[in-house]
Amino acid sequence: MTKSNLLITVAMCGLTAALVSCSADDGKEGDKKTAMNVVRTPGSVDPSIWPVAKSPVGLDPAIESRITDLMSNMELRHKVGQVIQADIGSITPEDIKSYPLGSILNGGNSAPNGDNRSPASAWVELADEFYEASKEAYGDGVPFIPMIWGTDAVHGHNNIPGATVFPHNIGLGATRNPKLLGKIGAITAQEIRVGAQEWTFAPTIAVVRDDRWGRTYEGYSENPDVTASYAGELIRGIQGEPGSETWLKGKKVIATAKHFLGDGGTNQGRDQGDNLDTEEQLRDIHGSGYPVAINAGAQSVMASFSSWQGTKLHGHKGLLTDVLKGQMGFDGFVVGDWNAHGQLDSCSNENCPDALHAGLDMYMAPDSWRGLFDNTLAQAESGQLDLDRLDDAVRRILRVKIRSGLLDAGKPSSRPGAADYDLLQDPASKAVARQAVRESQVLIKNNGVLPINPKAKVLVAGDGADNIGKQSGGWTLSWQGTGNKNSDFPGGSSFLDGIKRHVEAADGEVLLADADGEYSGSPTVAIVVFGEEPYAEFKGDIDNLAYKPGDDSDLNLLKKYRAAGIPTVAIFLSGRPLWMNREINASDAFVAAWLPGSEGGYAADLLFTDAEGNVAYDFKGTLPYSWPRTAIQTPLNYDDENYDPLFAYGYGLSYAKPGKVGNLPEDAGVELSAKNDSDFFKAGKAVFPWEMIIGGPAGKKTVKTSRAVSPGGVTTIVSADDGVQENIRTLSFNGKGLGRFEVRGTPVDLSRQTTGDMAVYIRLRPEGGNDAAKVNISLDCGKNCGQSQPLDAVLSKTKVGEWTDVSVKLSCFAEGSALKFVRSPFVIETSDAVSLTLSDVKLVANEGQAVCLK
Repeated sequence: MTKSNLLITVAMCGLTAALVSCSADDGKEGDKKTAMNVVRTPGSVDPSIWPVAKSPVGLDPAIESRITDLMSNMELRHKVGQVIQADIGSITPEDIKSYPLGSILNGGNSAPNGDNRSPASAWVELADEFYEASKEAYGDGVPFIPMIWGTDAVHGHNNIPGATVFPHNIGLGATRNPKLLGKIGAITAQEIRVGAQEWTFAPTIAVVRDDRWGRTYEGYSENPDVTASYAGELIRGIQGEPGSETWLKGKKVIATAKHFLGDGGTNQGRDQGDNLDTEEQLRDIHGSGYPVAINAGAQSVMASFSSWQGTKLHGHKGLLTDVLKGQMGFDGFVVGDWNAHGQLDSCSNENCPDALHAGLDMYMAPDSWRGLFDNTLAQAESGQLDLDRLDDAVRRILRVKIRSGLLDAGKPSSRPGAADYDLLQDPASKAVARQAVRESQVLIKNNGVLPINPKAKVLVAGDGADNIGKQSGGWTLSWQGTGNKNSDFPGGSSFLDGIKRHVEAADGEVLLADADGEYSGSPTVAIVVFGEEPYAEFKGDIDNLAYKPGDDSDLNLLKKYRAAGIPTVAIFLSGRPLWMNREINASDAFVAAWLPGSEGGYAADLLFTDAEGNVAYDFKGTLPYSWPRTAIQTPLNYDDENYDPLFAYGYGLSYAKPGKVGNLPEDAGVELSAKNDSDFFKAGKAVFPWEMIIGGPAGKKTVKTSRAVSPGGVTTIVSADDGVQENIRTLSFNGKGLGRFEVRGTPVDLSRQTTGDMAVYIRLRPEGGNDAAKVNISLDCGKNCGQSQPLDAVLSKTKVGEWTDVSVKLSCFAEGSALKFVRSPFVIETSDAVSLTLSDVKLVANEGQAVCLK
């Protein structure tokens, strides 16, 4: 049993036997009290065992007096408005004239004019529009309080084309360079100010303990000491030195320490899941960065979507109020995550007094803000809402606004740094990003092929070689980071760009392979760049650490060049360590490049000598996470009792300190060739290896973004929210031709499932359109196969806006023998104008609920 498993066992003891005494020694003595032999209910806390922290500036009597004066002249509706934040994709400046909200944000897929590639000038223009409109929400005698605009600038200002996109945090964790993190924080703040925003939802100081989590790359390390060493430097870089004249002002912005608390340690690495750790483990591992952040002056903390021992953090008074605001002395404000308050059992997205009572100060209510405002105001007027708690939340928000100078800053475009567009291409900023790229690379294997003489003939291959979007990962221009082109990163550098820079300067030759890996010429070395496709949050959750199970295309490319006798360097782009033994065996050198961002091409500086054979840059990066022996060796952490990784935390070769990696075992511990033949669509996307395709008479299009339109415009698909962000898709057909949506991929054999009496389960919601619309669903399984089933009766019987479940017998679509070659397990077609939303499509057992629709 590992140390971590022992602690989880103790936590489960508390969950299953709350009336008996059971606890675990955290192995530390002296400066912390322990909760040994104290009987507590699951999820309860003892604030006295948590560390004491303190704001470095303390409460300023002059500021507190000003807040008191402001609040004495505020109407109740203005107080309620201060605690609600709306997303710019769901609110307009016109709305703000009637609703005096305290804050707006741009979510991952929200941008001016609905365009994720809007230039910085559009952000400045929209900030001014909201500012001017918000004045009208304040009547005579009511003091005007400007809104604060929050943005997810999580690896640089990743929202604006041309801004500096730094390596994701996993790569920064590999640098072990806290001072570098301070510089990155300062540059990020400066570029946020260019677009006239004043608040970032960063840094993430989660300590990731299970690499199956889809947000692993947002954590710096599995080691809490690394995270703690970075937290203060980042906060000061973003906000400035507490007490200085530029603190929170000028080219600095407000930082957010997130997500409080324990999101990196959920059971099985599930996003928004339940952390079962003991209180001591929660404190020492997941809480390690928060005292540091508070001592550095962090002004906001974001509550986590996740739970601790069964209680959602958005409703956890013990942690939000007693620990964070009490014991740790946090005097800023706590902001929620995307409609996360609605996940409390007693709440909905539009009705949640319990979150405020627990210690949440500002609801993140992106699309639910109107209903939440109306309900919260009514609850404040009726006495259902504790007015003292409301006043405390408003005071905390105003405190931060006054500290940041917001109340006296004037129009956003007039503030320091706003509209200074040249700062987005500041050479000094790009130099820091390039340093971060070089220091983040981890050399896993090098059997003599590196460094490369730039006079060589270098073959470059792989779908990541000339793909800045892929090398930047999620949270890049859009939430998921998909659909980006190199042109979306003006001034950026792909790996191919970096390789050319070295080879062409030395009169060598770059040979570029085609999409199938074919090439001409006689290369002396090959560099193959490949890896994970971009993802974010729960859409990146995986069941094990296998890399692209069932898809050996990257492995086969490496083997192809090896078989041709070409020394091969593998550059692996990923947001976490994965089981890569076969790929490592098939390469002569293997580099973990993580997700290096817009300047990723400067990783090539480590691969080459100069023309005289000298090394300018050696590898410095070391593993921030342990590398697994098998695809099922997770959780895996450096402090496990029986720690046995393939490559240990802190591992990393260099030219100065080389090492030999022999042939690795190729047993993944799990079947790799199995195709997914049961889950087709969930969480707003097709489930790997399937993909979504929309079409019409003019052609078809593969869906890779949150919004897509088929050629000719007959079919449109957009992401929408159902409890969590972008976990459903709305299909709209304009009726001007036969529109089509399908889930498509490598053919699978479903004949056995047909004889086993399986059914296609669909969760859908009508959204309106032609009441007499004819809508059919079917499978694509070749010629003389795929009988369609009419969906119109289901749609006509279901109210618009209400969910319904449909289970159609698989045998309804074709005889079992005809389903041996299913390319598309789910197809929707209609020639009518109609709209519907999909939540889930999958195969389920027919337990009597399934029917044929005709």
